[in-house]
Amino acid sequence: MSLVAGGLASAAIPRAQAAPSADSTDADITLRIQELTLDLGPRHSVRTIGYNGQVPGPLLRVKEGKSIAVDVFNDTNDDELVHWHGLHIPSDVDGSHEEGTPHVARHSNRRYVLTPRPTGTRWYHSHVMSGRNLRTGTYSGQFGMIIVEAASEPGAYDQDIPILLHDWEPFFSKEGPLDIEYKSSSVNGKMLGAGEPIRVKPGQRVLFRILNASATQTHQLALFGHRFQVIALDGNSISRPQLVPSIEVAPGERVDAIVEMSNPGIWTFAEVRDRYRNQGMGVVVEYANQSGGPRWSPPPAGSWDYLIFGGQETAPEPDGRIPLVFQEAEGGHHFTINGKSYPHTDPIVVTANRRYRMIFDNQSADPHPVHLHRHTFELTRFDKKPTSGILKDVVTVPAWKQVEVDFVANNPGLTLFHCHQQFHMDFGFMALMQYSG
Repeated sequence: MSLVAGGLASAAIPRAQAAPSADSTDADITLRIQELTLDLGPRHSVRTIGYNGQVPGPLLRVKEGKSIAVDVFNDTNDDELVHWHGLHIPSDVDGSHEEGTPHVARHSNRRYVLTPRPTGTRWYHSHVMSGRNLRTGTYSGQFGMIIVEAASEPGAYDQDIPILLHDWEPFFSKEGPLDIEYKSSSVNGKMLGAGEPIRVKPGQRVLFRILNASATQTHQLALFGHRFQVIALDGNSISRPQLVPSIEVAPGERVDAIVEMSNPGIWTFAEVRDRYRNQGMGVVVEYANQSGGPRWSPPPAGSWDYLIFGGQETAPEPDGRIPLVFQEAEGGHHFTINGKSYPHTDPIVVTANRRYRMIFDNQSADPHPVHLHRHTFELTRFDKKPTSGILKDVVTVPAWKQVEVDFVANNPGLTLFHCHQQFHMDFGFMALMQYSG
C-alpha cells in the first residue's frame, strides 16, 4: 500500500504523481529525482530538481515503528542522497555520505528500508554538497515533509495544513562572500497570489506545520488578524504551548502551531519583511463567503524566543561535556569547529547510553542553525539562561552567544553534526560523532 499522500486541504501539497518502479509492488514509497520546470507564478518559472515531478515533494504520512521500504530513482546526471531529517534511524540509511550512507548513483536507484520514529513533523531533502553550485542540494526543489503519526492521533484540529518555505534563484551578493540572496520565494511551491488560497471557516482550528526548506535564509511569518498557538518545535511537543503573533524558522527548523479562525475576512499569511513577501513568500487565507482582496499588516514588534516554550529548571549534571567553538576563517570563506574545518575536524566521541552536554560557543558574526543527525537534544541553557522541556534537532546559536543542549547517546553509529545553512556546511562547518567501543 502506498504511503504517499497529499491534498489535505486547499493550498496543501499536490498529490504525488506516480513514479514508475521495477519494484513498485514491493515499495511503500517511491521517489524519483528528476529535473523539472516549476511554475512559481504567472510568467515566472524556474528550472530545478525535485521529487516525482513536483515541488515540494509528495507529503508522506507514515506510522511510528512500522518499517517502510522507499525506492529512490535518480534520473539526474549527478549522484544524490535523500536525508530523512529528524528520524532516529541507522547511519546507513540516514542519507549522509559522511555517515556511510551510499549515494544514489546517477541514472540508478537504491532502496532505503527504515523504521520511522519518533512521531512528529519531520522532512526529507537532498544532502549533497553544493559548494558554489547554487542549483543543487537544498538550493534545489529536493525537499518534502514526512509526518510520523502515533498509533493513536488525537487530532484536536479541523484542518492539517503543511506550509513549506523556499527561496529561489540564488546568487552571490556583492555585499560579501558569505551573503547569498534570492530573486523569488514561495510557499508550497507557489508565489504569493499565484496558488490556491487556504480556505477556512469561522470557528475552525487549523494546524499549520511550518517548515523552512530554504538553503540559507531564516524567515519570520505572520497571519494578519490572528495569533499562533505553538504546540511543537521540530516536531516535538513542548512543555508550555504559547500564543505568539509571529513565528521565526531557521533553515531546517519546523514549528507546529494551531490558529483559531475567529476573524472572518481574506488575509495574507506571509513573511514579515517586505522584501521576501514582495518576492513571493506568502499565501492567502480565505474565509468562506468572504470577498475582496487579501489584507496585510505587520505584527507587533518583538523577537522570537525559544525560552517562552520551556521551563526554568536547571538540568541535572551530564555524564560528559562537549565544548564546540564556532568561528569563521579566511575572511569568511571557511568555517571551523574547535579551530578545524571538515574533513579535518576532530571526532566527537561518546559512549552509548550516556547523557552529554554540547556547549555551542558561537564566536562569529553569523547565527548558526546547527543540526545533530539521528538524535534529539534538549535545550538546557540559552544565552546564560537555564531552560528545560524544549526538544529539538536544529537550534539557532545567535552571533557571539552560547547555547547548551543535552542529548542521550542512544543511536550508535556515525552521526553528522553541522550547520544547516548550506553554504556554511559546504565550507567546513561539519563534524562526525562516533560511539566508542
